Amino acid sequence: MRDYLDKQLKEIREKVGDGRVLLGLSGGVDSSVCAALLSEAVGDRLYCVYIDHGFMRKNETDEVKQAFAGRNLNFIHVDAGTRFLSRLKGISDPEKKRKLIGNEFAKVFEEEAKKYGNASFLAQGTIRADIIESGKNKSTVIKSHHNVGGLPKELGFVGVIEPLSELFKEDVRHLGRILGLPKSLVERQPFPGPGLAIRVIGEITKEKLDILREADFILRDEFSNSQAKVDQYLCVLTNTRSVGIRDGLRSYDYTVAIRAVKTNDFMSCEYAKLPYDLLSKISSRITSEVQGVNRVVYDITNKPPATIEWE
Repeated sequence: MRDYLDKQLKEIREKVGDGRVLLGLSGGVDSSVCAALLSEAVGDRLYCVYIDHGFMRKNETDEVKQAFAGRNLNFIHVDAGTRFLSRLKGISDPEKKRKLIGNEFAKVFEEEAKKYGNASFLAQGTIRADIIESGKNKSTVIKSHHNVGGLPKELGFVGVIEPLSELFKEDVRHLGRILGLPKSLVERQPFPGPGLAIRVIGEITKEKLDILREADFILRDEFSNSQAKVDQYLCVLTNTRSVGIRDGLRSYDYTVAIRAVKTNDFMSCEYAKLPYDLLSKISSRITSEVQGVNRVVYDITNKPPATIEWE
């Protein structure tokens, strides 16, 4: 992996020259490792744009700011939550959601690039699994990824830099450790670029996002205090409502689905056989602490036939 790092550093320096690089920094594993690598390659000519599209997890924006404070990069925070939510109004198809989010990301990057001296290159934390799932290299399209597919000509970038495109998730984590990133970043749960937007089934609303944020927070809290060995876990707010009872009265609220998997490369996986007491505690907390949810189900599907994310 050290040889891979040295190779990437050399290629990036040769490609970029004296140019500037603009990177979308989400604070997830892939973009964080990409930022660390690029910072080592080009120093203060790296501009990391953190776009808060309004689909982040609870407290995530504050955590990202803190994690990158004082590092050798230019950190730019863009609050675009209202803009993205408005753009997705009335959209329920998952492919349309992904593509609209990708297009909006491109527009924001273009705007930020102009503000900061027209960065020459756009960097992306694309990994091997993203490329395969997006159907690049003649494979079948499973789902679109906002960071795959090339740049629209109107963006004005000279080119794209994807230093992680040959690596799978565990390779990326290994590279992050070599680059000296903290455990809190390197071992962070995978989180898709479109964020909670693709974990809300159907049309996205502020109410649904708020519900999912709280459920997700509880899920992460319970897993952090458990001995369960899984590679990824997540919450999905389904578009299904069902009858229940809250405070002795009839309720008609949403169903939350829990997904936890074990995998070596994220290209295939098996659902995690979690202890019933853990599942029971997660369900009890979500249904009692989160307004708008009265039912929790556990996804016991492998990949294939299902993908890890529902959308």
